[in-house]
Amino acid sequence: MLCFAALAVEALTLKRELDVKDAWKILIADVVYGIFATSILVTGVLRVIYFGKGADYYLNSPFFYIKVATFIVVGTLSLYPTISFVNWLRDLLQGQAPTLELTKFNRLLWIIRAELVGFTLIPLLAVIMAAGVGIK
Repeated sequence: MLCFAALAVEALTLKRELDVKDAWKILIADVVYGIFATSILVTGVLRVIYFGKGADYYLNSPFFYIKVATFIVVGTLSLYPTISFVNWLRDLLQGQAPTLELTKFNRLLWIIRAELVGFTLIPLLAVIMAAGVGIK
C-alpha cells in the first residue's frame, strides 16, 4: 500500500517544469518507495520459507510465479526513475530545480504509471494464489 502511495505521489508531482520543493518531494517519495519495496521483498521471502502455507504450496502455484515476475519487472522498471532522481541531488543541494527534457519527462511518467499498474496487479495475483487457483 505504501509503495503504491509513494508511486502515486511521484506520478502526481512529476511535471515538466519542476520547482525545488516538488523535486525533493519526488526524491523523498522514491526513497520511501525503495524502503517499502525492500520490506515487501524480505517479508515475502520469509513468508514463503517460514510462515504462511509453506513453500510447497507457493512453489506449486502458477500465480505465485506470475506475482514474483510482476514484482521483478516493477522493481527493474523502478531503477530508471531512481537513478534519474538521484542524479537530481547535485542541483537540489545547490537549491536549483532539475531540468527535464520532454522525452525524459515522458519516459519517467510512463515508467511510473507502469509501476502503478504492476502494484495494482500484485495484490490481485496474491488473492488468486491464496484461493488455490491453478494448484494441482
